[in-house]
Amino acid sequence: MCTGKLKVLDDREIRRLAEELQQSDRFAVAIDGRCTAGKTTLAGRLAELTGADVLQMDDFFLRPEQRTAERYAEPGGNVDRERVYEVLKAWKEEGAGSFRRFDCGVLELGEEKGISGQRIIVEGSYSMHPVLREFYDLTIFLTVSPEGQMRRIAKRDPEKVQAFREKWIPLEERYFEAMNIQDVCMRVYTTE
Repeated sequence: MCTGKLKVLDDREIRRLAEELQQSDRFAVAIDGRCTAGKTTLAGRLAELTGADVLQMDDFFLRPEQRTAERYAEPGGNVDRERVYEVLKAWKEEGAGSFRRFDCGVLELGEEKGISGQRIIVEGSYSMHPVLREFYDLTIFLTVSPEGQMRRIAKRDPEKVQAFREKWIPLEERYFEAMNIQDVCMRVYTTE
């Protein structure tokens, strides 16, 4: 359950989180939240401070044969959570795992990537899907105002503003609401 009120995520809070994580030799953290809220940045900073491996949900987009109307109708159905589950299961049971990253340029699985550390951070929207929650020691939700989100999207990739507004943001919001993501995360931060 979410503990406490919404906090602002700043460098001091990131360092505090890293110190907390350093207390454990082995951990798994999920960083979920709205697009452009800073999930990748937070994961990178925590990895730098703790020595954790980072697993990005963007590497688990659906392959073309998985992209069905039924799958897209499921809240959170637009990522290959089954592959993520298998990677996390292998990491938990064997201390290592590997997977092939999804290459958006050619719409197929590409290079293989391994994870072998005792510390892992899974970052990206859909990382807190109910089938994945059992693996995490700490769960974080990052949010940003709708206005801030649109400013960041326009700055990052102006040509994709409409796609985010009409497709990606509604898919995320449906998942957040249906799966109660913000309420089940242990920490909730705003990046504005």
